[in-house]
Amino acid sequence: MDFDGLSLDAVVRIVRAAGDVVMTVYRDDFAVRRKDDASPVTAADEQAESLIVPALRALAPGVPVVAEEMAARGQADALTGSRFWLVDPLDGTREFISRNGEFTVNVALVDQGRPVLGVVGAPALGRLFAGVVGQGAWVEDEGHPRRAIHGRAPPPEGLTVVASRSHGNAPALQRFLAGRNVARTINAGSSLKLCLLAAGEADLYPRFGRTMEWDIAAGHAVLAAAGGSVQTLDGAPLAYGKPGLENPHFVAVGQGG
Repeated sequence: MDFDGLSLDAVVRIVRAAGDVVMTVYRDDFAVRRKDDASPVTAADEQAESLIVPALRALAPGVPVVAEEMAARGQADALTGSRFWLVDPLDGTREFISRNGEFTVNVALVDQGRPVLGVVGAPALGRLFAGVVGQGAWVEDEGHPRRAIHGRAPPPEGLTVVASRSHGNAPALQRFLAGRNVARTINAGSSLKLCLLAAGEADLYPRFGRTMEWDIAAGHAVLAAAGGSVQTLDGAPLAYGKPGLENPHFVAVGQGG
């Protein structure tokens, strides 16, 4: 798969390599520090980002890179032109710290305000999701061949709703779901929630709370490539490259929208 000369498989290799770095730290004792915004950071975040950023710059010279830890230090590239990379080297740091496996390595390419290519690796779970909008999405589970994925139509028995494990707003979620036919709600960490929609394993992900663009861009790209969408609460497509790179509340759906 190529997107104007950018190879999806090349990005997959970068994400896999970063996942190996993350798992090396995960298997050992590691320190947890706090950034200026009080969010946690570990050596895994920093080492994975140190691998990803130069690899993307070599892959696509001149395309700006915005990565979470660089942004925290005020060192993210300026957004020039219509394209840029968004990188979250370890989404779900709290899941990483609690060692529940629900953390991901995320790389997305944004073009004209929308994520068009995304790779999400979940190394502890042995899963990797990838997609290019207009070309489709796929998942590779450890020990199994790569398979195409698609968002599903909600089943007759009701919606499977995914909610944040560490950052949920239960009252807002219940208000939003009132009157809807919900079969079950499952909690998951990181950008895995968007990938579960893309894989047809869930139907709806309403998010009430703070997220940054790098948190969701790769999962958004995979979901869009699988036929789903992410919209603001007023129904507008969620856009990228916003001032401050902070997202409003949004709703992701597995099919259409």
